[in-house]
Amino acid sequence: MLILTRKEGESIRIGDNISIKIVSMDGHHCKIGVEAPRNVSVNREEVYLKIKSENQTAATNDNVDFGKIAGLLKAKSANSAASALKNLFDAQE
Repeated sequence: MLILTRKEGESIRIGDNISIKIVSMDGHHCKIGVEAPRNVSVNREEVYLKIKSENQTAATNDNVDFGKIAGLLKAKSANSAASALKNLFDAQE
């Protein structure tokens, strides 16, 4: 781990496109700003861990009935197609 000392208003660069700036300091609290490309996810540690946990839970969930989901999607597609055809024929009359 690299440990750096920065004063208020100073920055740290990570690569060419990530900048971390010390915006303000108040006692034991430090407010930082992060500039990064939109494709780079920036989260607080506790938020990142929660997202990671939720993703793992979703990926290992064996209670999903994919057959039922496929049936619902097919039914919805059929209903949408039938509705579109009905609208098409109604418009021609």
